[in-house]
Amino acid sequence: MVVDDQPDNLALLEGMLLSRGYRVLELTSGKQALRAIEKCRPDLILLDILMPDMDGFEVCRRIKQDDRFSHVPVIFVSALNELDVKLKALDGGIDYISKPFLEPEVLARVETQLKVQQLHRKLAGQNAYLETLVQKKVEEVIVSQLATIDAVTKLAKYRDDETGEHIERTRKFCRLLAEKLGEDSCYAERINAEFIVKIYHAAPLHDIGKVGIPDRILLKTGSLTSNEFEIIKTHTRLGAEILKRVREKYPENQFMDMGVEIAQSHHERWDGRGYPDRLSGEMIPLSARIMAVADVYDVLRSRRPYKEPVSHKKSCDIIREQSGRQFDPAVVSAFVTLEAAFADCLDSLTMDTQGTAVNCDSPCQVKGG
Repeated sequence: MVVDDQPDNLALLEGMLLSRGYRVLELTSGKQALRAIEKCRPDLILLDILMPDMDGFEVCRRIKQDDRFSHVPVIFVSALNELDVKLKALDGGIDYISKPFLEPEVLARVETQLKVQQLHRKLAGQNAYLETLVQKKVEEVIVSQLATIDAVTKLAKYRDDETGEHIERTRKFCRLLAEKLGEDSCYAERINAEFIVKIYHAAPLHDIGKVGIPDRILLKTGSLTSNEFEIIKTHTRLGAEILKRVREKYPENQFMDMGVEIAQSHHERWDGRGYPDRLSGEMIPLSARIMAVADVYDVLRSRRPYKEPVSHKKSCDIIREQSGRQFDPAVVSAFVTLEAAFADCLDSLTMDTQGTAVNCDSPCQVKGG
């Protein structure tokens, strides 16, 4: 594209360029150039500076502001030879040719810029190809990582059907809470899309340590003795140790670090009275604080061998009452705004063996752990 308000200059440039086999579009104003670029998408623009309706600097500025055309190189052509004019031209343009034109100079500069454009396109194509390969490899790695998590999680599912259902529900509750905290909370800067994906896939590992708890305790229908409760509590450290060994074998698995955090610390309390390490406040990993609320809500709402389910309203009341004691107040605040979503999520996931909704109106008899 050649833009100049002087017909003689246009004719001269056109003759030079046509002699080398270039296709040339001649335009006599900046306004024409801005309209034409929408259709012709030039590889290079030769642009005069002094034009009556809109000078070349303004035309170049508008072109560079448009993402569709900002990559198109602009060579300014002008009789102005002041240094400040040339410097201003090179602020948006790629080169500067002084009038009167010298044909060898014009053709050399045009050829150089077109070769650069060809190289840029070739490089862009190679980069796109490499990005495709990298993305494919990343997807393969993630699939293998998730397969590892799924294999480990199945240990808990095979052990106890209710544990398997609990895993599926709590991972969705964790995602709901993380999304809300990432939108509007004191943790918004710490919770991004990557965090949300990680907690969704790491959450199923929170109770993996229960594979090491004897059936006579894990599946007991009555209340636990103090000694049995101490054994149940060991599932946190046991789960973390299991996942650490998996992490050693598969160090590239991006979900295992969070899995270790959640398994180890999801029974810690905000007030420091939890287990196994009696951590308090923000010493507890954020992922574990989120899991703590998701875990307790699901336990309250579920039928277990040792208890009947608690109603949604009473479960929510219990969690609100424990804000600042058992639970992080910010996580509870997010839960309060999501109470209806939690109920809807549970209704869609929790069915009894006949396929009907579970009755959740009985008082809670929570078994430790």
